[in-house]
Amino acid sequence: MNYTEKLQHVSVLGAAGKMGSGILLLTAIEMTDLSLQPENKGKKFVLNAIDLSFEALQGLIEYVKVQALKAAEKKTVQLRKWYADRSDLIENGDIIQAYVEDVIRMIRPVTDMKAAYDSYLVFEAVNENKALKVKLFTDIDAHNPHQPWFLTNTSSVPIHEIDEEAKLNGRIMGVHFYNPPAIQRLVELIAANNTLAEVKEFATQFAKNLRKVIVHSNDYAGFIGNGHFMRDALHGIQQAEELMKTYSFTQAIYMVNKVSQDYLVRPMGIFQLIDYVGIDVVQFIMQVMNPHLPDENLHSELLDKLMASGVKGGQHADGSQKDGFFVYERGRIAKVYDLNSASYHAVDAIAAEADAALGQFPQGGIAWKTILRDPNKDQKLQDWFHSFKLMNDLGAKLALKYGKRSCEIGQKLVDDNVALAVEDVNTVMMTGFFHAYGPINDFFAS
Repeated sequence: MNYTEKLQHVSVLGAAGKMGSGILLLTAIEMTDLSLQPENKGKKFVLNAIDLSFEALQGLIEYVKVQALKAAEKKTVQLRKWYADRSDLIENGDIIQAYVEDVIRMIRPVTDMKAAYDSYLVFEAVNENKALKVKLFTDIDAHNPHQPWFLTNTSSVPIHEIDEEAKLNGRIMGVHFYNPPAIQRLVELIAANNTLAEVKEFATQFAKNLRKVIVHSNDYAGFIGNGHFMRDALHGIQQAEELMKTYSFTQAIYMVNKVSQDYLVRPMGIFQLIDYVGIDVVQFIMQVMNPHLPDENLHSELLDKLMASGVKGGQHADGSQKDGFFVYERGRIAKVYDLNSASYHAVDAIAAEADAALGQFPQGGIAWKTILRDPNKDQKLQDWFHSFKLMNDLGAKLALKYGKRSCEIGQKLVDDNVALAVEDVNTVMMTGFFHAYGPINDFFAS
């Protein structure tokens, strides 16, 4: 069965979720594009959008309509070729609308898992719960006569464990999209030792057709992305806890967040990133990874306490940020959570004293947005971080320590054979996390 035939009957599990909706959209567009090619005219394509709630699935369809319209507007020349035999479609607007209708027509919203029993290919985008994934895959595989292939969007669960427990005999591949899948360019591809060669080939071709940046990771819990992020987050938490011996809880959180953003030239500070992903999600991923790390303890009591206090972060259905370490107003930090008083404090009441404690901000500051495409980026970053070594201020010391730890984490992923090469670690962090530079560098060398 070739690439196109595999995509003629597909199911997406968790299709209405944050990740599933993007995966469904990308799959629907790829399947529609295939169906419009002359050699595939007349072939039947089916895409089951499977989730628990019809209401959520209705919202999914509206999302797909909007995004399919945007996709169509970018390829009107190609659409004119595909719809050349439609004499009723003259104006670009008519062709675009026809394409959107074809994309929507491809999708079958269902709440019954049995819809996947006829699929050749199953994408899974449920939560990071191995037992749930195994249960779903085992059920589908037991009732599906086609020996389907399973592509799991897990960001942390080892693929070989799912394969072994669901008895899939290599018919599974990790295809880790980054959030949101429709926009993020990165995809991590993870094969288990016995993943079938044809499954690897399909997953690679699929990601290429979506014009994604592909990085292959070996099958270790957390892979490259979370392998770095979870340890990086834990370092930030530990830095804040150390500062709490001298400064208040809110000051320590503010200071480390500022250092990890402004000093390290990142798009957001570490506690903002944890909020964005979700404190509950970060805690859960650490729990998934920790049993696989005999020489480490990837656990944070601080996150446990925040969860016990009901502070979870994450995002609302409309994409707005929930309260976590911070309260956000118009995308900016407005308040900082104090675990000791279980209340939020205005950031303006914290910033002045915390900034003074960090000391002088290095001169000639570099802004993340402007450095990304600067042709002299590497030299400017080299000079920027070198200036920290000439300072005795707390902020500069924290930044140097943080940068060195980030580099150590990245290098360990290579040394432990999680990543195939240094370039893969740097690509994941620069593409998937939008860092301006890779963590493995010589900027922080003594």
